[in-house]
Amino acid sequence: MQRMSIPTTVGGAVSLMDMVGHTPLIQLRRIVPTHASVELYAKAEFQNPGGSVKDRAAARILLEAELAGRLRPGGEILDATSGNTGIAYAMLAAGRGYHVTLCVPASVTAERLQTLRAFGAEVVRTSAMEGSDGAIREARRLHGENPGRYFYADQYNNDANWRAHYTTTAIEILEQTEGRITHFVAGLGTSGTFVGTGRRLREHSGAIQLISVQPDSAVHAIEGLKDMDSAIVPGIYDAALANENIRVSTEEAWHFTRRLAREEGLLVGVSSGAAVAAALRVAERLTEGLIVTVFPDSGTRYLSESFWQETK
Repeated sequence: MQRMSIPTTVGGAVSLMDMVGHTPLIQLRRIVPTHASVELYAKAEFQNPGGSVKDRAAARILLEAELAGRLRPGGEILDATSGNTGIAYAMLAAGRGYHVTLCVPASVTAERLQTLRAFGAEVVRTSAMEGSDGAIREARRLHGENPGRYFYADQYNNDANWRAHYTTTAIEILEQTEGRITHFVAGLGTSGTFVGTGRRLREHSGAIQLISVQPDSAVHAIEGLKDMDSAIVPGIYDAALANENIRVSTEEAWHFTRRLAREEGLLVGVSSGAAVAAALRVAERLTEGLIVTVFPDSGTRYLSESFWQETK
């Protein structure tokens, strides 16, 4: 399996890059309808060192930039983020001697904002109403004004994003399911996870169904996901890849996020709730199959959100 990590250091010690990936696959047992004769598993990406699936893309983006000479010692990284990729950049950069400037929507949770600052990132807050698109526009403006100052990582248009999942996430899923996977379900944000993993799974078997997940409205509160019909579409997005696209409401995502905590013991973020909502729709119409979805991050980054107080 091709790996993106750098070599281990003296005495068998490892770097943060080495710790990215190889996350466990967790079977969901209680939340799956009893009439569905299927297996449902989730990739526990919150087990990455930076706490999210975005560690994979950030590590690959930085490593490729270093190898190409685009990112040099003491350099400054710039990008737009809704939180998780920024945290991954900031974590890795702190250990490698880089400065990080991140354009972040003002609606980002207090937990993620504090984490970014704990790692020493400079945060430029953008309009909450414009979401990730506003952050993208601000990052482009800053880079355009001073292109020589920054390495503009541009996660939404950087092929290293999807390649990280093509060479790691997909291979891990095939190994962990012993090639039995029949359906892959994942949300669309930058789309790197879905595109990279989906392309590699399709090469393995054209029978594997690829299902993407989006919010059901341009106005939503599912952190990390994009409505591709109304948002700035990432350059790495491949609209022809999915066999099916499922749309999930914010309320449905909140509902299943709470259920995952209370019924499966998994405290995960809202995009994980959206992924499970979509995966269960797939499960309900199958007589057999093995579905794999992705849990991008932990619910600890959203504990200040009011939806946890609901009892439904």
